[in-house]
Amino acid sequence: MAAITPVETLIDRLSAGLRENIEAGTLHDPLMVGIHSGGVWVAERLHAKLGLSEPLGKLNIAFYRDDFTHIGLHPQVSPSSLPFDIEGRDIVLVDDVLYTGRTIRAAMNELFDFGRPARVLLAVLYARNGRELPIQADLVGESLTLGRHEHIHLHGPDPLTVTIEQSVED
Repeated sequence: MAAITPVETLIDRLSAGLRENIEAGTLHDPLMVGIHSGGVWVAERLHAKLGLSEPLGKLNIAFYRDDFTHIGLHPQVSPSSLPFDIEGRDIVLVDDVLYTGRTIRAAMNELFDFGRPARVLLAVLYARNGRELPIQADLVGESLTLGRHEHIHLHGPDPLTVTIEQSVED
């Protein structure tokens, strides 16, 4: 089983990377958007650490998933909340785990339904092996190589903890 770095250490790492991008001018006055639910938890902490003035946006991409027929719909689907205009703005899209890339693809589809951002930077707490789509994060807290039956799960919102769990697949 892979060793994992504490969540708060990774949030500090992501925060430092985002601050560098802002100070270098790569990101100009960014808006932050977390993907429900773990990405929102991570984004809340990053948003506070960076002292961003605009409110935090939250995406629930359940209706945008291309594997909806395989995974079903969570019984408590809440709407997305983007309390700002994203047109022409720099967006920091935040998720907890980048695995297949399907969640990020769905999030991008939904974001573009709200407008056309100038730039989207992807920040993830953990990136793991197993990509099915050509999607890579710009900022990664930690990269993990997990076995076929291992899955990483973020638990929260307070405190944020992570576990690697074994699944049994037929």
